[in-house]
Amino acid sequence: MNDVLPVIAILGGTGDLGTGLASRWIQAGYPIVLGSRSLEKSETAVSNIKKSMQADDVDRVTLYAMDNTKAAEHADIVAITVPFSHQASILESVKPMLQGKILIDVTVPLVPPKVARVQMPDQGSAGEIAQKLLGDEVKVVSAFQNVAAHHLRGGEELSCDVLVCGNDKDARGQVIELVEAAGMRGFHAGAINNAAAVEAMTSVLIFINKQYKCHAGIRITGPED
Repeated sequence: MNDVLPVIAILGGTGDLGTGLASRWIQAGYPIVLGSRSLEKSETAVSNIKKSMQADDVDRVTLYAMDNTKAAEHADIVAITVPFSHQASILESVKPMLQGKILIDVTVPLVPPKVARVQMPDQGSAGEIAQKLLGDEVKVVSAFQNVAAHHLRGGEELSCDVLVCGNDKDARGQVIELVEAAGMRGFHAGAINNAAAVEAMTSVLIFINKQYKCHAGIRITGPED
């Protein structure tokens, strides 16, 4: 990890998943920008995160509220944590600000109301949609789809792993550093095409969660067992 940590923006970061990742990363020392289409909503989310922290921690963290466009412009690395139905429109709106950067796509192509059924888009996956829409100058890395927001917000030690897909190995490695900073193990899982398998697994986990009343994740056996 570098001495000067990159600024991370989380677009659509006011939901449970976005604020969960933000909470983990700011505890690891990363400067975080929470983005939203509504600045007021972003400011409320930042205030709520700070209220949940100890006073000493609030004084040392770097956490800003901005709209999505300014957040993407301000950041070194950008993550997007929005429903699939909003993915394309938000990425279109910030496309110029993402050029030359890493985009962490956490989108899952769930189709309500049957979210426990795998229903992949014609383009293959949300990660592939993002890469095609943004072009080769943006290094799209798909990650975190199989992590329950419940665990991220809980603050407990996490026993689930994160599969990281993307066409650029160095970009995948930088995202794996962020996975580890959030308290999990990250694994290189191949090109962005492989994101289809990881995204599809989310619906399987949703079914398992409903069936067994839990918050299931995945665990890779073999490496460093």
